[in-house]
Amino acid sequence: MAETNRKKAPDESAAAKQPGQRRKTNRREQQRSVETRQAILEAALNEFAERGFDGSSVRRIGERAGLEYTLITYHYRTKEALWKAVAEYAFEQIETMWDEAIPPDSRMSASERVRAEFRTFLRFTVEHTAFHHFMLRENQGSSPRIGWLVEKVLSKTRDRILPQIRAAQAEGQLLQGDPDHVYYMLIGMTSTLSSLNREMAETIGFSIRNEEAVERYWNLVERAVFK
Repeated sequence: MAETNRKKAPDESAAAKQPGQRRKTNRREQQRSVETRQAILEAALNEFAERGFDGSSVRRIGERAGLEYTLITYHYRTKEALWKAVAEYAFEQIETMWDEAIPPDSRMSASERVRAEFRTFLRFTVEHTAFHHFMLRENQGSSPRIGWLVEKVLSKTRDRILPQIRAAQAEGQLLQGDPDHVYYMLIGMTSTLSSLNREMAETIGFSIRNEEAVERYWNLVERAVFK
C-alpha cells in the first residue's frame, strides 16, 4: 500500500502544478496579444499619418510592425476598423496621462487643470509626432470619418476641458475670449512642435528631443495664455 502511494505522489505533484502553469501560460499569451496590438496600432498611426486613410495599406502596416499581414486582419477585420482603433488608442493614452497629472482627489484650480492638461497634451504630441498629422488628414477634403471622430472621441475631450476653460476665465486666470476659440487655439499651440518639428530643425536648429527647449516653448504658451 505504501509502495502504491509512493508511485502516485510524483504524478499528483505534477497535476497540482498544471493549473499554475496554465495560468502563467495564459498570462504570457495575454501579454503577447497586448504587445502585438500595440505594435499594430503604433505602426498604423504612422502609416495613416503619412499616407492618409485612402493611401494607407494594411500590408504595409504589417511590414512597419514586423508582423504578418494575416495577423493584422485577425485582430482588425477591415482598414476602417483599424483606423478607428488607432484613434481610440491615441485618445485613451492622452486620457491616461491626464488622469495621472490630475488625480481624482486633486484640489487644483480650474486654471491649474487647464495648464496641466495642455502641458500633458504637448508632451504627448512630442512623444507621438505622427498624432497631429493623423488628425490633420481627417480635416482635409470631406472625410467620411470626421463625424465618427467627433461623436466618439473629440466631443468627450472637449466636454472635459471646456468647462474648465470657462471657469478659469471667470477667475480671471486665463485669456478672455470665446472659450471654444481658446480651446482650439491651445490645441494648435501645443501641436506646433510635432507638426513643424522638421521645419524648425532646419530653420532654427530646434530639436523636439531637447526637453529644455520644449520646456522653454511651453513657458511661452503659459505667458501668452495664462495670467
